[in-house]
Amino acid sequence: MEAIGHAGTCLGIIAEDGVLLAAERRNVHKLLDEGYFSDKIYKLHDNMACSVAGITSDANVLTNELRLIAQRYSLQYQEPIPCEQLVSWLCDIKQAYTQYGGLRPFGVSILYMGWDKHYGFQLYQSDPSGNYGGWKATCIGNNSSAAISMLKQEYKSEGVKLAEAMKLAVKVLSKSLDITKLTHEKVELATLTRDGNSCKITIMTATDVQKLIDEYEADEAKASAEKKEKEKASKS
Repeated sequence: MEAIGHAGTCLGIIAEDGVLLAAERRNVHKLLDEGYFSDKIYKLHDNMACSVAGITSDANVLTNELRLIAQRYSLQYQEPIPCEQLVSWLCDIKQAYTQYGGLRPFGVSILYMGWDKHYGFQLYQSDPSGNYGGWKATCIGNNSSAAISMLKQEYKSEGVKLAEAMKLAVKVLSKSLDITKLTHEKVELATLTRDGNSCKITIMTATDVQKLIDEYEADEAKASAEKKEKEKASKS
């Protein structure tokens, strides 16, 4: 749990027309080749993706297991696995590692986003203990309690569009991360939407992420200027 508390922040938000995962990237290095490597967000199946906080090597083992479970189900039943079933099966494995001697629990919390025909868009969180739950919006990792309290205030449970959810994610990350200025190098964003009869998972490009950050900063500057003008007017 301590490894998770020190890990980069990951947050998820459900909207009417999709689901969003946003993650803080810690290991930013100019020599790192990022063309083949997604640091925090992993595609599991056509209808599911996840974001991880904790020990990366443990996360790699669990994401591979998730992909195997999803493929076995798909091969056997010729349809995508229901989201909760995939989360539940992995949590059974995680729970076993807390029960038997000689094994240590996986030091990873996972946020899952997905869609299935039973419940539509879904967001789940699972802990090293094997506990899991469904959420409308939540956060794991460093400063997660501050981010969750912001989400409680800002998130509207009805009528939220994906574009609004993206703005909210940038706002929450900007105010809860331990950095002076938010940049595209520090944030990874992914969305899951429906395109006809299929799901579409998109990991946003650096340009799109930077555009969202610039829009947020412009809105903040405008709001700050209006507040100062109101204060000036009230004093005079």
